[in-house]
Amino acid sequence: MARNKQIDLDNHLFECLERLNDDSLTDEELEREVKRSRAVASVAAQINQSRANSLRAAVFMDQAADAHPALPEGFR
Repeated sequence: MARNKQIDLDNHLFECLERLNDDSLTDEELEREVKRSRAVASVAAQINQSRANSLRAAVFMDQAADAHPALPEGFR
Protein backbone atom coordinates (compact mmCIF):
# COMPACT_ATOMS: atom_id res chain seq x y z
CA MET A 1 0.00 0.00 0.00
CA ALA A 2 1.33 3.42 -0.92
CA ARG A 3 2.22 5.65 1.99
CA ASN A 4 2.60 8.76 -0.13
CA LYS A 5 -0.09 10.42 -2.18
CA GLN A 6 0.10 12.61 -5.27
CA ILE A 7 -0.26 15.70 -3.09
CA ASP A 8 2.94 14.69 -1.27
CA LEU A 9 4.82 14.60 -4.57
CA ASP A 10 3.36 17.97 -5.53
CA ASN A 11 4.51 19.39 -2.20
CA HIS A 12 8.06 18.09 -2.72
CA LEU A 13 8.20 19.69 -6.15
CA PHE A 14 6.97 23.04 -4.85
CA GLU A 15 9.48 22.87 -1.99
CA CYS A 16 12.24 22.45 -4.57
CA LEU A 17 10.94 25.46 -6.44
CA GLU A 18 10.87 27.54 -3.27
CA ARG A 19 14.47 26.58 -2.45
CA LEU A 20 15.56 27.54 -5.96
CA ASN A 21 13.91 30.95 -5.52
CA ASP A 22 15.76 31.62 -2.25
CA ASP A 23 17.79 34.78 -2.92
CA SER A 24 20.00 34.19 0.11
CA LEU A 25 21.65 31.09 -1.39
CA THR A 26 25.32 31.28 -2.28
CA ASP A 27 26.42 30.13 -5.72
CA GLU A 28 27.53 26.78 -4.26
CA GLU A 29 24.25 26.30 -2.40
CA LEU A 30 22.26 27.20 -5.49
CA GLU A 31 24.22 24.71 -7.60
CA ARG A 32 23.55 22.01 -4.99
CA GLU A 33 19.82 22.84 -5.04
CA VAL A 34 19.76 22.73 -8.85
CA LYS A 35 21.29 19.24 -8.80
CA ARG A 36 18.91 18.13 -6.08
CA SER A 37 15.91 19.55 -7.94
CA ARG A 38 16.92 17.74 -11.12
CA ALA A 39 17.09 14.47 -9.20
CA VAL A 40 13.70 15.06 -7.57
CA ALA A 41 12.16 16.00 -10.93
CA SER A 42 13.56 12.85 -12.53
CA VAL A 43 12.09 10.61 -9.83
CA ALA A 44 8.78 12.52 -9.97
CA ALA A 45 8.59 11.95 -13.73
CA GLN A 46 9.01 8.20 -13.21
CA ILE A 47 6.35 8.15 -10.49
CA ASN A 48 3.92 10.07 -12.68
CA GLN A 49 4.60 7.76 -15.64
CA SER A 50 3.91 4.72 -13.47
CA ARG A 51 0.67 6.25 -12.20
CA ALA A 52 -0.38 7.11 -15.76
CA ASN A 53 0.26 3.50 -16.81
CA SER A 54 -1.84 2.23 -13.89
CA LEU A 55 -4.68 4.55 -14.84
CA ARG A 56 -4.50 3.49 -18.51
CA ALA A 57 -4.67 -0.15 -17.42
CA ALA A 58 -7.75 0.52 -15.29
CA VAL A 59 -9.44 2.36 -18.18
CA PHE A 60 -8.58 -0.48 -20.55
CA MET A 61 -10.01 -3.07 -18.15
CA ASP A 62 -13.18 -1.02 -17.82
CA GLN A 63 -13.63 -0.70 -21.56
CA ALA A 64 -12.49 -4.19 -22.56
CA ALA A 65 -14.30 -6.25 -19.95
CA ASP A 66 -17.24 -3.94 -19.37
CA ALA A 67 -16.31 -4.15 -15.70
CA HIS A 68 -15.94 -1.38 -13.19
CA PRO A 69 -12.64 -1.96 -11.41
CA ALA A 70 -11.73 0.25 -8.51
CA LEU A 71 -9.04 2.82 -9.03
CA PRO A 72 -5.53 1.57 -8.27
CA GLU A 73 -4.47 2.02 -4.64
CA GLY A 74 -2.29 5.07 -5.34
CA PHE A 75 -5.26 7.04 -6.70
CA ARG A 76 -7.42 6.78 -3.59
